Amino acid sequence: MPKLTIDGIGIEVEAGTTILQAADMLGIEIPRFCYHERLAIAGNCRMCLVEVEKMPKPVASCAMPVGEGMVVRTNTPGVRKARQGVMEFLLINHPLDCPICDQGGECDLQDQAMAYGRDRGRYHEDKRAVADKEFGPLIETFMTRCIQCTRCVRFITEIAGVPELGALGRGEHMEIATYLNRAIDSELSGNLIDLCPVGALTNKPASYTYRSWELKKTESVDAMDGLGAAIRVDTRGNEVIRILPRANDAVNEEWLSDRSRFACDGLKHQRLDRCYIRQDGRLQPAAWPEALQAIAARLKGVPAARIAAIAGDQADCETLVAMKDLMASLGSPHLDCRQDGAKLETGVRASYLFNATIAGIEETDALLVVGSNPRKEAPVLNARIRKRWLKGGLTAAVVGPDGDFGFRHEWLGDGPATLAEIAAGRHPFFEVLKAARKPMLILGQGALARDDGAAVLGLARTLAETTGMVKDGWNGFSVLHTAAARVGGLDLGFVPGQGGRDVAGIVAGAAAGEIEAVFLLGADEVEMNALGSAFVVYLGSHGDAGAHRADVVLPGAAYTEKSATWVNTEGRVQRGRLAVFPPGEAKEDWKVVRALSGALGKPLPYDGLAQVRERLAAVNPVFATLGAAAPAGWGAFGGGGPVAGAPFVSPIDNFYMTDPISRASKTMAECTATFGATCGCNHQKTGTHG
Repeated sequence: MPKLTIDGIGIEVEAGTTILQAADMLGIEIPRFCYHERLAIAGNCRMCLVEVEKMPKPVASCAMPVGEGMVVRTNTPGVRKARQGVMEFLLINHPLDCPICDQGGECDLQDQAMAYGRDRGRYHEDKRAVADKEFGPLIETFMTRCIQCTRCVRFITEIAGVPELGALGRGEHMEIATYLNRAIDSELSGNLIDLCPVGALTNKPASYTYRSWELKKTESVDAMDGLGAAIRVDTRGNEVIRILPRANDAVNEEWLSDRSRFACDGLKHQRLDRCYIRQDGRLQPAAWPEALQAIAARLKGVPAARIAAIAGDQADCETLVAMKDLMASLGSPHLDCRQDGAKLETGVRASYLFNATIAGIEETDALLVVGSNPRKEAPVLNARIRKRWLKGGLTAAVVGPDGDFGFRHEWLGDGPATLAEIAAGRHPFFEVLKAARKPMLILGQGALARDDGAAVLGLARTLAETTGMVKDGWNGFSVLHTAAARVGGLDLGFVPGQGGRDVAGIVAGAAAGEIEAVFLLGADEVEMNALGSAFVVYLGSHGDAGAHRADVVLPGAAYTEKSATWVNTEGRVQRGRLAVFPPGEAKEDWKVVRALSGALGKPLPYDGLAQVRERLAAVNPVFATLGAAAPAGWGAFGGGGPVAGAPFVSPIDNFYMTDPISRASKTMAECTATFGATCGCNHQKTGTHG
């Protein structure tokens, strides 16, 4: 390991470390525009110039590896003059747009011009102008401001795996543009806005609506999919203006999917802000006491065996445990959190977790994806797979829907018959998994939300056990969830009790008149027309399918409007924080369930959030530890029997509209119109893709 001295401070670093990285370790600030720690080194902005002893001229510290005995100076008069010269050149053509630029107040160019630039310029020639480009409904372009740092080009090519951006022309005429002059078709395109160090790429849906210093910033977690990405919710007053990613190397690094980032305008539309009761076939506004009494009156005398509850995909754990306790007090075993009908069990926690963990993807050397399109179901996780593939040494294969996932893979087949062949050891890829050091299986909901889902789960377990996928220090059996509420619901046992009905049974029972009352906790993906004449109570935040079918509507809070707990696909317990208050008369969901229990004469034994969280930990000890993805014990799970011949199908047809919030979003509607419902994944299901 080479030793060097930076500004008189000695440090020993690994071979291959650059001077800039070594300086960062010492806390010595070196300005940069093109360098980013998660992207390949470009070395084209020259802002990071430093002096190195025995070298005749300043060197770019981002691209210069350290050497034994190297002496580096980062703040000499020569370095300051060089940086001033670089900044002067950068500002030759940069327009004076700061008063109207959305990047104002959080612009790297502004900050570094103040800190490292001159107090005046010497150029008086006309500035060049560059035509703005059309990058789609999410990114606003002002290409005259571009300084050609190429961060956007490197991200879209390396991380997102969609090589649609590049530099056209040379010298003063160089421009960043899409090769085919079309919108950027990537589920991660919004990250280009964060990476841009100037105002060339900005947030199109929120253009000219905010200044960064006006926003209140609240750290929270994303509930738009099962990943549980770390986010920051920026608000002004009681309105969510934008959502940005927070750095969390264990989950999302510092990236965020476009739906999680841009669907926030759906929080303002089609909101439920007061109670409604259906009278004479129409929903009429009502006060809270009136709505709760209407429910109590309708349920009076209804046997417990005729009452059921279904939880939606964004329900928080506090609400789930409260509803489970209410159903238990009523004596009903009919409850389910598997809105899509996935054949998952609760007895063995490892049977429904992403056991390898998201960060563990970087350790695998053989990967089999079954019944999942990770690019649509979890774009940030898919980027992690691509990151692992780019390092080399990964053999990947897919059973199920095929497409351009961003990593090279072999398509083996589209249905459970292929999985059965691999599990039985009759397929060449069985030997690939068995010979791997850390083999991994990603099992998607497309393989589990089917009538033969239990048999498929059993096949997957057999494959994991026979290939050595489960061993000390490694469990490669990984279930990829698309719903934020799913793992938490399974951890809490929000599944049918003894003799209880699952979602399909509840719907069938309602159609047959055997279920008289159904509680929907934000459950909008159920076939509402099949509920027959059942009395439906909907608790949710948006006027989606459930609210249209309901007989009583109780307004709840969206994920940005409550302090709540979710468990991500790898079993990591995380808490979101209230960023804005629910609109109108809407309340936090668990409080509504608590009030409802009182109206039904079965008051729950907790009144505060702390008490509810104590109840969570009492039901399952995993809720006592936050932020950790603890290993789960292995055991027997899954069913046997034959599997159907129907191919696996991804549960997500349209990446941009998967839930009530995104369906209410104008931005997501524009994305759907621009990119369609297939997200670029209609590729021929043969051969190898990369």
